[in-house]
This record gives sequence, structure tokens and C-alpha cells, in this order.
Amino acid sequence: MKKFFCLFLLITMFICAGYRKPYKYTIDAGKDAYFHNNVGLNYLKDRIYYAAIQEFKIAIQLSPNTQATAVFKTNLGETYMYIGYPDMARVCFEDALKAYGLNFKYYINLANCYVQLNIVQTKIKEYEASSNIYDKIMLGLLYIQSGEKRRGVIILDEVCMSEPDLLITPAIRQYIEETAKEL
Repeated sequence: MKKFFCLFLLITMFICAGYRKPYKYTIDAGKDAYFHNNVGLNYLKDRIYYAAIQEFKIAIQLSPNTQATAVFKTNLGETYMYIGYPDMARVCFEDALKAYGLNFKYYINLANCYVQLNIVQTKIKEYEASSNIYDKIMLGLLYIQSGEKRRGVIILDEVCMSEPDLLITPAIRQYIEETAKEL
């Protein structure tokens, strides 16, 4: 009986001891990319621009071919625009549009960058030659930026009419309404 009680006590101790495997950290590049992007945003908020740029670059390198990369590149481009380097921002905005072309903010950022670089008229000629629907969005924005608001609104309205089911269409419609109030 004594042996049975000792054996029972020993088994109960192992069951009730609460043993747990030690925590093992797994490296997740996607999660780390979001972390570095958030750190970059904090640096940007604190006006530490060089550190913010480096953090955004780290985030892009950790997650190079995802939809989130477009967000990281946009943040990097906006930082470059803020400190006065629109030529470097242009590359970031164009890459963001290639990565994910359904965010209207990316088009607006790129159009503002073209205005800063004084290449709006050359880009208008370039986008007029294209029949791609996304190039038409950019063309409408460039016309609005160049002062031909009526023409730009007409082009953006044609995009909305021809592609009503796109994810970007509601944002375009809202932008058209805001621009039409200025006319």
C-alpha cells in the first residue's frame, strides 16, 4: 500500500507540476516588417527622418513582394517628399503602384510628386497614349493638378462609368465630388 501511495503521489506530482515547454521565438519576416514600419512611423512623428527612412527600407527588405510592401514604399516616398527629395519619392510611389494599384492615395501621391518635379505635361502626353484604365486614372489626376479640372473630372468620371466594380471606384467618386465643388 505504501508503494502504491508513493507511486500515486509521484504521478500526481508530474501531472500537477505545470510543466511547460520553454518559449521558442520564431522569426517571422512579415511580422518584423510591420514592426519596422511602425518604428519608422514613430521616428517620422518625432521628426527623425534619417532613422525613419532606414526603418522603412528595412521593412521593404523584410517583405519585398507583398501588398504591404506598397504601404512601406508609400511611407518611404512620403518621407522623401516631406524632406524635399521628390526624385527619390517618385521611384517609391511608382513601385507602390506596381505592387498594388487599387489604392487611390498612391495615385494622388504620384501626381503630387510629378508636380514637384515639373514633369506634369510630359507625363500627360505619356499617359494619353495608353489605353490602360489605371493610366486613365493617373491622366485624370494630372489634368486636375495642371489646372484643367473639368477635363480631369470628365476622364475620372469615364473611368468610374466604365469600371464600376473596381475597389478604387468609390474613392475616385469621392475625389470627383470634392473637385467638382471647387469648379
